[in-house]
Amino acid sequence: MAAITSSLGLRPQCVGKESHYNFVVEEIGGLIRVHKDGSVERPQIVPCVSSDLGPELNVTSRDMVIDNFTNTWARFYVPNFHEKLPLLVYFHGGGFCVGSAAWSCYHKFLAKLSAKVGCLIMSVNYRLAPENPLPAAYEDGLQALMWVKEQVLYQCEASEWWVSKCNFSSVFLAGDSAGANIAFSVATRLAAFDAAALKPLNLKGMILIQPFFGGEARTVSEKCMVQSPRSALNLAASDTYWRLALPPGANRDHPWCNPLAKGSVELQRLKLFPALVCISELDILKDRNLEFCVALARGGKKVEQVVCKGVGHAFQILSKSQVSQSRTQEMMAYIKAFMGQ
Repeated sequence: MAAITSSLGLRPQCVGKESHYNFVVEEIGGLIRVHKDGSVERPQIVPCVSSDLGPELNVTSRDMVIDNFTNTWARFYVPNFHEKLPLLVYFHGGGFCVGSAAWSCYHKFLAKLSAKVGCLIMSVNYRLAPENPLPAAYEDGLQALMWVKEQVLYQCEASEWWVSKCNFSSVFLAGDSAGANIAFSVATRLAAFDAAALKPLNLKGMILIQPFFGGEARTVSEKCMVQSPRSALNLAASDTYWRLALPPGANRDHPWCNPLAKGSVELQRLKLFPALVCISELDILKDRNLEFCVALARGGKKVEQVVCKGVGHAFQILSKSQVSQSRTQEMMAYIKAFMGQ
């Protein structure tokens, strides 16, 4: 199988098995290998697909460039409704190190979500670590929102096909796993802005699906939740993602990893939007996600939490079991209700 490889500071290129590397210093089996010389391999375990969709969902999808310099782009999903629809700005998961808005699992999930909820979705393809450690992904998320604002204000012809169908007074930030972490970070950064700085965009809430947080002290679910070999996230992988994504010298109590750690900005001081937090019962992140919800509520923030029973991390995109399919439909219904408030 061909792999995606890059050297730090360079854009990815495709290479074959025969390519020679020095020894591996970090690895998450099947997903990423980082070599001592700084080269990075990402085996194509999930296929990337074009924006094409079948007619059954009645959704149009296209890709648009946000920034040529950073190679940031977005995939749009626009249901063929007559009325103007809310906008959901979505960030994919992958521990900040892998994943793409073009991954087939995200393409399928977000197309269905767009049709089920009745919303436009802008799926942002942001820069990945370790070539681009945090805060690169956060900066790309914020830039994506500012790009949307520019498309509206300057009436850009290339964006007319989706701008004309969007209700910009109803914008939501969303993501799963690391993408939920990005959505939360973008929300905290926007909290420092004057509301007028985003006009005509009006942010109404954030939807965080299995948000990827961590900490030096282990929670019970991190220590005791038994994960199958096919699990999307185990403790070793989580730790590796954070070593690759955080700035040099930072540990897991860095505020970007642990927003509840001592030294992080107190949540009650932030002007955060209402939040829907979707938690998986069999996820190692379950307890950390529950603690996050409690902290939001104690800080006076409006928060709704949903615990999806009998499923693990990233079930909505990676699992095809009957229980996962049922829980995915339930989660989509919760998202639709939250966005319709």
